[in-house]
Amino acid sequence: MQINGVEIEDTFAEAFGIQVSRLLVTAATKKLAKIAATEATGYGTSVIGCPAEAGIDCYVPPEETPDGRPGYIIMICNMNKDKLDHELLERVGMCILTAATTAVFDAMDDADEKMKTGQKLKFFGDGYEKKLEVAGKTVFSIPLMSGDFLIEGELGIKSGVAGGNIFILAENQAAGLLAAEVAVDAIENVKGTITPFPGGIVASGSKVGSNKYKFLGASTNEKMCVTLKDEVEDTEIPADVNGVYEIVIDGEDEESVKAAMKAAIEAATTVPGVLKISAGNFGGNLGAYKIALHDLF
Repeated sequence: MQINGVEIEDTFAEAFGIQVSRLLVTAATKKLAKIAATEATGYGTSVIGCPAEAGIDCYVPPEETPDGRPGYIIMICNMNKDKLDHELLERVGMCILTAATTAVFDAMDDADEKMKTGQKLKFFGDGYEKKLEVAGKTVFSIPLMSGDFLIEGELGIKSGVAGGNIFILAENQAAGLLAAEVAVDAIENVKGTITPFPGGIVASGSKVGSNKYKFLGASTNEKMCVTLKDEVEDTEIPADVNGVYEIVIDGEDEESVKAAMKAAIEAATTVPGVLKISAGNFGGNLGAYKIALHDLF
């Protein structure tokens, strides 16, 4: 199969289940909302080493938010519900409550259950906190030096999908990087998804375990390293490929992840110098979701 003249390998991305939260962060200005959303989703690239996978889903204009202010929807993900509950409290409390003029609202439309993040965080008000109604939502108002911080009492979580991915193989690093950037831009238009790695782009694709160091849970994917293609016997890098980037996608459901992968492939294949699109999997031994690239079209 080819898309825009680029080969789409007959393979699949292996994704896995994860617990997902989705919340709306608003502020007095779009800039302030973006700052808070960015802080709250930091150190959130991969659950291999980070306490959560996290990222910005989309911008929400003032006319669509409960408090009539600009905002960003962010997603925070963890394999374990209790750990996700902890991450919500930590990230909202340390990164959003501390940011100027912010408020937090639940943005999970079909939650499996609710975390009492706001009800826990209200105690920062030291008895001066108040319960309010904002656009039909029960929120707590916590007094701060600069004014009041508002947070909805409960934040929803649900079972989602993590680890959807594509590999972009290009004739050089510049072409691969440009293709990765336009792919991430395309995914930004798919509601309910994030690309948790820096700028949405993965430079360090990994494999489970290690060939040499048994204490490692993950290590570099040597078969996909362009500088090793002449050293590794079973390399998967064609001779004319000198730039490879991965895009990893988390979503609130499998369909969202599929839509994001499709959009990413369509965008990446428009860039001159892109030679092939592939995906990462572990032979079906890691995740419950096997998203075939050819089935996306």
